[in-house]
Order: sequence, then C-alpha cells, then structure tokens
Amino acid sequence: MILSNKAKQIKPSSTLAITAKANQMRSEGIDVIGFGAGEPDFDTPNHIKEAAITAINAGFTKYTPVAGTVELKTAICKKFKEDNGLEYKPNQIVVSNGAKHSLTNAFMAILNKGDEVIIPAPFWLSYPDMVALADGVPVIIKTTKETNYKVTKEQLQKALTSKTKALILNSPSNPTGMLYTKDELQMIADFAIENDILVVSDEIYEKLIYDDAQHFSIAQLGEEISKRTIVINGVSKSYAMTGWRIGYTASTEEIAKLMSNIQSHAASNPNSIAQKAAVAAIVGPQQCIGEMRTEFDKRRKYMVERINAIPNISCITPKGAFYLFIDISSTFGKSYNGKVINAASDFAAGILEEQVAVIPCEDFGFDTHIRISYAISQENIQKGLDRLEKFVKSLS
Repeated sequence: MILSNKAKQIKPSSTLAITAKANQMRSEGIDVIGFGAGEPDFDTPNHIKEAAITAINAGFTKYTPVAGTVELKTAICKKFKEDNGLEYKPNQIVVSNGAKHSLTNAFMAILNKGDEVIIPAPFWLSYPDMVALADGVPVIIKTTKETNYKVTKEQLQKALTSKTKALILNSPSNPTGMLYTKDELQMIADFAIENDILVVSDEIYEKLIYDDAQHFSIAQLGEEISKRTIVINGVSKSYAMTGWRIGYTASTEEIAKLMSNIQSHAASNPNSIAQKAAVAAIVGPQQCIGEMRTEFDKRRKYMVERINAIPNISCITPKGAFYLFIDISSTFGKSYNGKVINAASDFAAGILEEQVAVIPCEDFGFDTHIRISYAISQENIQKGLDRLEKFVKSLS
C-alpha cells in the first residue's frame, strides 16, 4: 500500500521528542532537569479557571460558531485596539485550537502548490513543515549573531523570486527571544508592500518582553501592510493556558473567510469551555502577566550571566519569550566518553547522559546552537546549569 508521500516527509517535533524522553527518564526514577519547556511553569490564573467551571455548570458544552463565539471575537478585537492600536471587526477574527492550528489554517488559506514562503532562521521548528503540508516551499534565510538573529533587507532581496508568496515573522522569537524594532519592521513592511507579498506575523510571546524592549505588530505600520498581514496570537503563553488550546488570527475578511471554511471541515469550532476561559483571560485582571513576567525576568538574568561565564558556550541576552539561544559551536571537535561533538544533537545527547535535557536546534535551522527554557523553577535552573557547566568543562 502506498501512503502519503507528503506525510512521510513531515518529521515529528524534536522539542516534543526531547520532552517525552526526559519525562520517560523521570518515570524511571532518574532525576532529569528538563530545559525543553515551551510553556510557562505557572498554573492558569484562578479567575480563568473559574470562568471555565461556570461555563461547564451552565451547560455551555455544545457546538459554537466555527470561527469562535461573538463574545470571544469581540474581546479579541478590543484587545487589538487597546494593546496594538489595530482596528478589526469580529468577522476578521478566526479562533482556532491553539496558535499552531491558526498557523496551519493561514498557510492552507494563502498558498498554492509551489508558492514560496521566506522563513528567517532560526525559526520555530514547525514553520517549514506547516508550509510543506500546505503545498508551499520553505525558503530559509540564515541570520547571524551579529544582527541579533534578525533578517536584513539584503537577505530578503536575495531570497525573493517570482514565486514568493509570503514571509514568516516571529517577534518575540522562539528560539532566540529577540524582537524586531519598529524601524526593522518598517523595512520588512516596505519590502512586503513593494513586492506584494503577505506577512504571517506570529506574536504569541507578545506580552513576555523585558528591559526597555517594546513590542510592535507589523500590522500597525499602515493600511497597506495591515491588509497584507495575518497576525497570529493566542492565550497559551501569556496566561499559562497551553493546554486550553486557544489561538486566533486577525486578517482581511477575505482571508478570514477562507480560514474559517477550512476549519469548518478540519476541526469544526474551538473548544467551547476554553473559549469562555479565553474571554476571562483577555478581558479580566491582567496582573497575572506582570507577576509571571517578573519571575521570568529574574531567571533570565541569572541564566544569561551563568551561561556566559561558562567557557566555550555563549548567548546574547533575549528581550522576550522565555528561551536562551546558546552558541555551542566552540565545543565542536571536543569529546565526552570517547564520543566527538560535531553538532547540537551530539551535545544534547551527551548532556542528557548527565541528566539534563536541552533542545538541539538543527530543526530550528541552526545546528550550532541549543535552546534552553527558563520556564522552570529557579531551583531546577540552578541545578541544571551546575550540571551543564560540569559537562562543558569536562569536554576534552
């Protein structure tokens, strides 16, 4: 029997695989420190959980409109107006089963076979596979540490072809924690307008930013770029609601209708109870975000200082999200237990033997880096970094 060639080309998520391996080791009684977390280690705030309990008790357990309830879409429009200065109507909002689902819908709605999508590396590892599933062609641009892992105008021009349909923008970034300034976004907006291409702007880490950094949505930079932009967001990271699976898009009415039509056949509506919880998150008290961000910031500063004091590895200070993107290339050619490190996956395999799980970034477009998360407790961060330092210093 011949199965789908497209499906055979899709690789499983390495971040989920590393997390699963760490969890398996823990179940066997092994004390593993897992730095792979892509979710806050905080509980969902009580007022959000209470909204879900109330919805269950009220019997709000039936189908909702495919693209989300009017209540939730209205709340999202209010959020865009207050947080980003963006005007959207409810029929421009599509609520899905997590931001990953929102991204999948977006690529399915805009791509035809052979359309190219520019993806700056390092990138969140699911982007290329999402594009490929929608019959698009990922075009990878490898950024550099010197530009804080952000794409340049020259790189965009070089990647442009007659088949270019869209560009993916992720700010703040997973895995680097970098975010684009307003001037940098303006450069990208001018490029998109000049060449009539779309921008898929993943802003899921929007509220988790630090120091003097400020988040801007590229859609804020005028009507011409706004109508070419599909904004991706959700409640997962900002409100510690990863398991609730609520993401959303804002786009033109035409694109929103296409995404809604696709979703109607693929998944019907997003979870009814989770939608009620998302309303409470978006319109309710926001101090939970500040509390979480303050704790993340403490961990971030501690980890950056520790990492940059360890020989042969280094990182730049992230401005958002909850990851450190660590350059380990100076460990290449060194060995542990007779095994030579030639790539990030070798490093990750070696340190896992020392009971620390990190994410090798080959699947993020950088085989010279690993990603570690500070969405774990301070106690585990200290213990894990002690082991990491011991491992690196033991390499010969």
